[in-house]
Formats: sequence, structure tokens, C-alpha cells
Amino acid sequence: MGSNTGDLVTRVQSAHLFDHDALFRYAADNVSGFPTNPSQFNISQFGHGQSNPTFLIAVGSGSSIKRYVLRKKPPGKLLQSAHAVEREFQVLKALGEHTQVPVPKVFCLCTDPSVIGTAFYIMEFMEGRIFVDPKLPNVAPGRRTAIYRAAAKALASLHSADVDAIGLDKYGRRANYCQRQIDRWFKQYLASTNEGKLERNPKMFELVDWLRQSIPAEDSTGATSGLVHGDFRIDNLVFHPYEDRVIGILDWELSTLGNQMCDVAYSCMHYIVNVQLDKEHVSEGLETTGLPDGILSMPEFLLEYCSALGKPWPAANWKFYGNASAGERARNTGVQANELVECALGYIARENVLPAHPPSGKRDVSRPSYESLVDGTGRFVPNRKVLELRGKLVKFMETHIYPMETEFSKLAQSDLRWTVHPEEERLKEEAKRQGLWNLFIPVDSAARARRELAAIENKQSFDQLFGEGLTNLEYGYLCEIMGRSVWAPQVFNCGAPDTGNMEVILRYGNKEQIAEWLIPLLEGKIRSGFAMTEPQVASSDATNIECSIRRQGDSYVINGTKWWTSGAMDPRCRVLILMGKTDFNAPKHKQQSMILVDMRTPGIHVKRPLTVFGFDDAPHGHAEISFENVIVPATNILLGEGRGFEIAQGRLGPGRLHHCMRLIGAAERGMELMAQRALSRKTFGVFIAQHGSFVSDLAKLRVELEGTRLLVLEAADHLDKFGNKKARGILAMAKVAAPNMALKVLDTAIQVHGAAGVCSDTVLAHLWATARTLRIADGPDEVHLGTIGKLELQRASKL
Repeated sequence: MGSNTGDLVTRVQSAHLFDHDALFRYAADNVSGFPTNPSQFNISQFGHGQSNPTFLIAVGSGSSIKRYVLRKKPPGKLLQSAHAVEREFQVLKALGEHTQVPVPKVFCLCTDPSVIGTAFYIMEFMEGRIFVDPKLPNVAPGRRTAIYRAAAKALASLHSADVDAIGLDKYGRRANYCQRQIDRWFKQYLASTNEGKLERNPKMFELVDWLRQSIPAEDSTGATSGLVHGDFRIDNLVFHPYEDRVIGILDWELSTLGNQMCDVAYSCMHYIVNVQLDKEHVSEGLETTGLPDGILSMPEFLLEYCSALGKPWPAANWKFYGNASAGERARNTGVQANELVECALGYIARENVLPAHPPSGKRDVSRPSYESLVDGTGRFVPNRKVLELRGKLVKFMETHIYPMETEFSKLAQSDLRWTVHPEEERLKEEAKRQGLWNLFIPVDSAARARRELAAIENKQSFDQLFGEGLTNLEYGYLCEIMGRSVWAPQVFNCGAPDTGNMEVILRYGNKEQIAEWLIPLLEGKIRSGFAMTEPQVASSDATNIECSIRRQGDSYVINGTKWWTSGAMDPRCRVLILMGKTDFNAPKHKQQSMILVDMRTPGIHVKRPLTVFGFDDAPHGHAEISFENVIVPATNILLGEGRGFEIAQGRLGPGRLHHCMRLIGAAERGMELMAQRALSRKTFGVFIAQHGSFVSDLAKLRVELEGTRLLVLEAADHLDKFGNKKARGILAMAKVAAPNMALKVLDTAIQVHGAAGVCSDTVLAHLWATARTLRIADGPDEVHLGTIGKLELQRASKL
């Protein structure tokens, strides 16, 4: 098992003590969201292999504790280029803000030594696992394979960073990287053995001569160089707490620009030789001692890396790179250095160190690899474009959304809860920048809006607002990720009811309505509400609604009361789509119309926010609103009088299926939190995960979740291929299945968490409340079941 990152700390070493009060004052002034009046402020030191002292900061009150990591230069006189935390901060900031490379978020850099004695920076604490031993003891074979593949993928991600595009073009010299490394190592070796300090090993001179003569030609030009980590190995990776994927690459002290194959070779050292600083002798590597079951061989690991980047098989130069990494270790003197030299020379003497071709039965390295570039030929296999967007979304959630959930929740429970957290607006701009904005918009709706906007000046400036042109099926894979957090959808401008309202205007709005209301909604400058449900009638049957929309000259006059108008409490809400009756005497399904209503119109009175199982969902909110002689321009009518049901049926397709997609994500998060809790908490002397009843329940929930996911994807696929009307049966099935499945998962997760599950310390209670509400808000189960049953009887009657 890997060590939890939070378990790798000890008391601060006496040599590394510093002024805690000074640090607190600095962090409070320079780290956004840092608690300013905590009851706890504790500092401990990480004990795992850090050349730059690294500390864990725990600050907060009661159960609300935030954790940060501080990394500083060591005290005392240092070499000018050593322990450059400023460079670490620079590379982490560039990668975190501009790439998908998994790195911790950095908050601030302090170069003033008067604060705590040396320069330092503060970054996020990553809760996860670190595997110190590359043999991965006590890890199941299948998970070992996944962990090694994830490590190769993380290295490929690092090496794919475009340093010119992210401001790291001057981060180091690109040419002659290997030559400089060899010269530096050898110089250090000579200095450490000078004047009889230690006996020099003549074989070291033989190794260095061979390395200098064998430097690959591409090294001298730097044409293939890029970002180099300099110390990439498995124990410098943070893995997700229970998923076998890398969430953070640590220890960037040696990073620079140069020949990236040196990183690859260094990450493979443990296959050849095992070097432990606390041991006098080196020992044989995994290739000699035998690979533990499930661990990739070195060729297989290299294939994973090369496949991910489309790099050629490195057999021609692998002897050099493997020995360059050994030479780096051999710059140390003493018994270990001599043994490393012997190992390196023995490696050189081998006829072959890699097969001439990639391992048989594996992927062709001329093509990028596995899940990042699936060709999309399977029915429900996401294509490359969707996978790339999904990867960006996952990274965004991990980097920006999850760390802010507590802050958003605190504001939503404070006296200022009907205000917008400034970080939300900043994150919206970041989502736009990363191309994660308005992803819900179907390509056909975007095309119609563009046609309507053809007469508007500077129409080209609107192109970026129409998403990525995804189908409902493609969006399903992304909407699921957003559903993992109640706060996420609005950050990507993909939250209800805005998505449904924008879809209505996209499909049914005229040019003027699109220009006045849709564009600011697409830009995220305003938000909207949907006013249909009424307190005095059963609104699941929309023919019951009583709110009147009476024509009076060039206007309509609205009178009535609406409730559960979601979004209307938001201070940014500027427009409502209201459904009422324009003709009480027309046929039952021709009486209703939809109209756009400016929230600032006189006669609109927001009476109160309503709660959902105690949650008022501030600042979004669900309002009860009265309309007293509200006068609206006649041009605000959508599509025409009596067309309300027609519009509603169009809206009930894509917009309402989004709820099902998000519920899959909510259930997945519940599964993860539940499993993590079960693996870390004991009852009656054993971990919850060891109780047979829990394992059985977990398995059944996984089966039900996967079945529901396929049903939702099938519904989205039908919607794309056959339209809303023909897909209504499977849409109804998805709307029954998704919330019921999510409720089962979340209810079990709450049970596993005990008291923590029903309070706001976890997201489970809020996710459960949302899922339960959707069994009504997304149309009652009974209505959907009626649709399904009638279609089944119709099918039977035709047999």
C-alpha cells in the first residue's frame, strides 16, 4: 500500500525551525482564502526525501482545517544555483496555469529572507498516496500495472508541455544538456576525491570517456529538447487516494530544459540497480531480482511512455541514456559510487539492453496510446476530442473546484449568502480560457443562432461562445464530470436552469431575443430562471397552471404566483422564461405560452427563497415570486401564442437529460468517498472495507451505476439520432433510473460515513438532497413511468 501524504510528516527538525508567527502573518496576507482567525495553526515537517525542507501547514478551527505545503531553502550558506525554490515556483505556476500536467497549485512565493530566514513558497496540499518502494509491496498485481502505466503517462504529460507557449522558453539552455551533465558530475567527483579525500576509481574515468563519446547527435542541437524534471521517479509522484492515477508531480528542484530521454532513463534506474541512501551497498535491480507480479517490465514501461507521446522506440541510444542516469548517481563517492560504476560498465558490455522492436502484442508506437486517443469506433467509446476535453475537465475540477468547495459552502451559509464568491467569476474566466465554456450547446442549435446573428455587427466575436459543437452523447461524458460537485456546472456556464433556457432561446428565439438575452447568457454576464411551477396547483400536469398572460396592445400583462423558480434568487438573474396561459378557452395544449420577462420589471415581487431539505442553494436559490400586473413587451413572446407546450417538449429533451448525466457523476463521487472511508475507518477491530456485507453492497451499487450510465448514454444517443419525440421512452427511463440509482449510492455512502455523512463536512448530504429533489423537479417518477408503460403497451398491441 502507498503511504498517505499526510502520514509522511514528523516534528520540525531543530535545524529547520523558523518563526511561525511571521509565517502566519505572511500567509494570511498573500494566500487567498487562508484562515485569518484560526484556533489551530500547526506545522510539521515532511520526512520523505526532500533536499529543500518541506513542511505541512494545518490551519483552521474545529473540523474545518485547511492544509498547505511550504517548501523553503535550507538554512546556511548555499551554492548560488542550489535549492532554487524560485525556479520550482516558476515551473509549477506555468504548468498549473497553462497545461494539464498534474502538479500542485502554487499560491505565493516569498523571496524576502527576513520572514522565516530563507526564500519559500506555499502550495496546495495534495491528499493522496506516495509509493516509496518501486516494488509496490502489498499492492494487488492489477493495481501495480495501473500505477506504472499512470507513472509513464504522467512523464509523457510533463514532456508534452510546450515550454515556448507557457513562458518557460528561457528556463534553461536546450543544447548540450547531456554533455553539461556529464561534465558536472565528473567535476564533482574529482573535487570530492581531490587531495586524498577518497581514493579515485580509474573505472570512473573509463565510464566518463564512454559517455562523452556516446552522446546522441540530437543532444548537441537541442532540437528535440523540452522540459526536464531531473528527478522523476515513482516516489516523487502523488497518486489519487484510491484511483490509480497521478494527481501531482513533486520535487522540481532539478528541473530545466534539456534532453528528455534522461528523465525517462532516470525513471527506469530501479530496473537495473537499487540505490538506497541509508544502505552502504547498492543491490540488484528488478530485472535481475525478478519483477513482482503486475509490474511492467522496462520495455513495457518505455512502450507506455513512447506510445503516449508518439516517440520512436529508443533502442538505438538506450545504453547511453541508461548509463547517463547511472553516472548521475555515481557522482557520489564511496562504496556505492564504485559499485554503480561497475554496474554501468557491465550494462555497457551487454550486447542488447532493449529489444530492437517494442514488445509483441502491444500498441504501435507510431500512434498515441490508450484512453487519450481511442479511435471512437465503439458505440459508447468517447472519441479523441471528447477524451481531451474530459481530461481538461478532470484537471480543472481537481485544481480549481474541489479545493474551493468549502469556501463556496461557507459563503452560502453566511449572512452574505446571496452574493457571489469572487473566485467563481475568476474561475469562469479560466474555464473560458481553457475552452471549457458552454460545452452543452448542440451543434444544430449553435448553427441556428449563428444564422440569426448574421445581421449583427461583429458577429465573429460571438463564435467562441457556442461551445465545441458536441452531440448530446459526447456532452454526456463531460456533464458527468461536472455533476461530481454542486458548484461546478455554473463555473462552466453549464448549470440549470441556464442551459435549458439558453437552449430554448437558441432553438426558438428570434434575432432580437437572441441579441438581447442569449448573448449575455452565453457570455456568463447574466443568469436566468425558469418560472413554471405554481403553489396552488399540481404543476406536474402543466395544463393546470393558472398564471395569466393577457395581450394588451403592444404588451402582455402577467398575473399569478410561481414558486421553485430556480436561479431567481441569484443577484445576476436578469431574465425569466415564464410559462402561463394566453388563452384559457383554447384546446388544452394550446392555451399555454412562454414569454421572456425582465426581472427588473415593476410588479415582480420575490417573496422568499425556498429550501430543499434544508438547503437554500444560495446564491442560486429557488424563489417564490408573485407577478402583479407585470407589463412585458409583446415582442418577448417565444415562438408565438399557444406554443408553450411545443417549446416545453423541446426543452425537456437535452436540458433535462443533463440532470441524469450529472447524477452519474454525483454517484461516482459518492462511490469514491464511500470506498475511501471504508478503507480508512475501522469498526469492531477491522476496516469497514473488510466487512463482507459492505463489499457485497459496494459491488451491487457498481453494477447498478454502470447499468444506469449505459442507459443515460443510450438515451443521449437516441436523442441525437432520432430526436426528442422518438426518444421519449428511453429518456423517461433514464429520468427514473438515474436519480433512484444515485440515491441508493449516496444513501449507502452516508451510512458508511455515519454522522459525517449527514452534515455539511462532506458533500454527500447536499448531493443526496439534489438527487431526491430531481425525482420531482425533473418530472415525477409516476409521469415518466406512465410514458414508459404506455409505449410498452403500444408496442405489444402491434405484435
